Amino acid sequence: MKAWKVIRSIFVWLMVILAVGMMVFTVISVSTFDRADRKLFGYRAFIVLSDSMSKTDFNAGDLVLVKEVDPATLQEGDIIAYTSQNTANYGETVTHKIRSLTTDASGEPGFITYGTTTDTDDETVVTYPYVLGKYSSHIPKVGTFFQFLKSTPGYIVCILVPFLVLILLEGVRCIRLFRKYKAEQQAELQAERDKIAADRAETQRMMQELLQMKAQMAQEKSTGEKTEDNTADTTML
Repeated sequence: MKAWKVIRSIFVWLMVILAVGMMVFTVISVSTFDRADRKLFGYRAFIVLSDSMSKTDFNAGDLVLVKEVDPATLQEGDIIAYTSQNTANYGETVTHKIRSLTTDASGEPGFITYGTTTDTDDETVVTYPYVLGKYSSHIPKVGTFFQFLKSTPGYIVCILVPFLVLILLEGVRCIRLFRKYKAEQQAELQAERDKIAADRAETQRMMQELLQMKAQMAQEKSTGEKTEDNTADTTML
């Protein structure tokens, strides 16, 4: 029984940590991932949407971390995240490698970027204002998990189910405590009844003893009076 209580306590705490961890992760990810205006410890985080860099660096579903830098310090071979101005994915965040430094049609300095998987240059030159940061590292499949977590099945599996399990376990514990309380109450009530019954039996026994003593005393008194009468009659004769 003691071992079961220890296992149950460990399981409950694991479920609490899991549920709270999922909630914290959800809040942080929703407010941070894929948000160019948000930073976490000096880094921006973006979910990779394609395998355009999977040949050399990271895959779709990974979470890439980029650090804000002065675009003028970037060199050929650096990987950068930028806001795309291409017609196919305008406004999306893209993380590609710099092939060379160049200028656009207006003479603004920028970069020719490409995905290493296809080795095809991006449509437009990435000028400094659209650079979000330099690639620092990535965390495999975190983005995939985040996308799953945002879905209805992910919410049910990762957040709702752990909390329902906790509620169920606490409900069972409360029911057991209530039953234990009722059993203790019944035991106390029965003990009180037994005590009252015992006191009543003791009182009846004492009453019987008193009645017996009274009857005995009355009998002894009656016998004494008869003896005195017999003695008086003998004297008169």
